[in-house]
Amino acid sequence: MGRNMFGGAGAWEDHPWDGWWGEDPPFHTPVFVVTNHAREPLAKDGGTTFHFVTDGIESALERARDAAGGKDVALGGGAKVAQQYLKAGLIDELTLHVVPVLLGGGSRLFDDLGTADLELECVRAIVAPGVTHLTYRAAT
Repeated sequence: MGRNMFGGAGAWEDHPWDGWWGEDPPFHTPVFVVTNHAREPLAKDGGTTFHFVTDGIESALERARDAAGGKDVALGGGAKVAQQYLKAGLIDELTLHVVPVLLGGGSRLFDDLGTADLELECVRAIVAPGVTHLTYRAAT
């Protein structure tokens, strides 16, 4: 996940934070937080340990794959971390949950992709009251 999804910006000393989820986060697995600010791992109840990765998205992905032991790895976060993985061609599938509400400013998911050759194929669309779930697969 990205640093902003974990919570806040800046150095940890300036903004101490243990995440949004309280003592028992919903992940119940190791979570790798991509950040520019080093920090010791943060263990929580239920099997969630947040590991703070400062040496790039590829390192975070490698560590997550090792921890997953052959299971799927999910990327959580906002546009900035997703853009980094999209630019690097490291996303196989992308699920968006679209809710028609105006929240104000923010980062646009498909901006700042540089020269990334991004081709997505919509493989699933589920419409429910108040939300549409869209799943795209990276075209090969």
